[in-house]
Amino acid sequence: MNKLQTADYIVFLVYFVLVSLYGLFIYLRKKKAVTDSKDFFLAEGSLTWWAIGASLIASNISAEHFIGMSGSGFALGLAISTYEWMAAATLIIVAVFFIPLYLKNKIYTMPQFLAKRYDDKVSTIMAVFWLLVYVFVNLTSIIYLGAIAITSITGISFAWCIAGLSICSVIVTLGGMKVIGYTDVIQVLVLIAGGLITTYLALTLLSEKFGYGTDVLKGLNLLRQQADSHFHMIFKEDHPYYKDLPGLSVLIGGMWINNLNYWGCNQYITQRALGADLKTARNGILFAAFLKLLIPVIAVLPGIAMYVMHQHGMFQQEMTDATGAIKPDHAYPTLMNLLPPGLKGMAFAALTAAVVASLAGKTNSIATIFSLDIYKKYFKKDATEKQVVRTGRWVVIVAMLIGAVVAPALRTLDQAYQFIQEYVGFISPGVLAIFLMGLFWKKTTAAAALAGTLLTIPVSTLLKFLPSWTNGAFPDYPFLDRMTITFVLIIIVMVSISLLKPRQPGPKDSLRSKEQPVIIDKSMFRVSPVFMIGSVIILGILAALYTVFW
Repeated sequence: MNKLQTADYIVFLVYFVLVSLYGLFIYLRKKKAVTDSKDFFLAEGSLTWWAIGASLIASNISAEHFIGMSGSGFALGLAISTYEWMAAATLIIVAVFFIPLYLKNKIYTMPQFLAKRYDDKVSTIMAVFWLLVYVFVNLTSIIYLGAIAITSITGISFAWCIAGLSICSVIVTLGGMKVIGYTDVIQVLVLIAGGLITTYLALTLLSEKFGYGTDVLKGLNLLRQQADSHFHMIFKEDHPYYKDLPGLSVLIGGMWINNLNYWGCNQYITQRALGADLKTARNGILFAAFLKLLIPVIAVLPGIAMYVMHQHGMFQQEMTDATGAIKPDHAYPTLMNLLPPGLKGMAFAALTAAVVASLAGKTNSIATIFSLDIYKKYFKKDATEKQVVRTGRWVVIVAMLIGAVVAPALRTLDQAYQFIQEYVGFISPGVLAIFLMGLFWKKTTAAAALAGTLLTIPVSTLLKFLPSWTNGAFPDYPFLDRMTITFVLIIIVMVSISLLKPRQPGPKDSLRSKEQPVIIDKSMFRVSPVFMIGSVIILGILAALYTVFW
């Protein structure tokens, strides 16, 4: 069952050739005589709104969604979709308030903003944090989940799957952001088409199981009937997965911190829009928000369908490991193995497209931060544009090598998606706090930002492990609530430090030359009628979804 047929290899080969040729065409057509760092890392002025939107989604959606989110759909249901649907609302906020400020202040990297607004110390510490998280959490988990899926489908060894993904991703990344951005358009089309095919299979299988033939709509109705517990967006405290998604915190608490940090303060994401003009960037982000609404359809519903079929005696062996333990992350690969030849190749291409696009985007951001905020600032201040770009390409190779070596260590995970969210959440509260305070409160000082930077990991760690250290005397908060508590504490500390020791104007102020208030022009926050209408449609859809599945 887990072998690709000739038709699958043909479909996959056609996809691979098309993407490669298109990437080469973009590289040659838009190649400058001398590639500078802004062109390589940002594709400055070259990406259209649809390329920006597609690239945002292609870089965001990876095996962690197809495999990890389907696994969470199997385990806890539609509620995991809140990460995607809340992200759609978050993207609107980012487009209206964050991106205009970055573009107006000529910000190209997130550490550059921190250096400009605060000082080099804050910038460098956060640059190191980001590099560590990007490489050891994001990059490794994407490689791991992608390799798990591919080895389940093709029978190719886990090690060779890691090697293949890493090599393909490096090749795409070395072409720079223009190649990544435009090839991501194809990647998104393929991953959505392949994802919809797998969802169709899951629903028709369910319909057949209950004797209704291959009726997709009947399959949807059966999902709701047979797994009503999996169709609640807001969990009560007695729910077994309450700690993963703690009730109203997904609407008013930690989920906002998680999303605003990811979509608004994350080099990996904002990099797509930083090289464009405001109108193009906003339209691209709005397009990405619409695409976000689709992700649960192609990632979560298959997992819920597998849960129902498993509860009724199907796929008992496929959904367990060697010890007999149920592995939710096996849901999506199991479904893909059931696709007929040709369609299986399409779904396989979609999954590979998601993994490669995400890896390429992540490694490009790693290279951007290291090259512009570490290498050029501390190792070679007079580096030429050619040297900076060459350094970035070497960083791509080294980062991918580290990720490939570390990835096998994640084999012990049950739900990889939750692992990613929790451990990225160790720095999210502090990052969001120093960005929000830096963007919107001019009195925030570098000393306050440094305190916020240094406190986020210790406070998050303390809140996580205090319950076990105190034998339960300290409350064991869900990780989203821990993020909220950490965020509030850091805001209080930053406000207190800024008020107790305000920045004193004058030539003797040693920080004056580095701490520059953000330039704010209220006209930047005005949006076009098209953007307004699109935003209202998205928010209306979200309101309806949460009303129906409360």
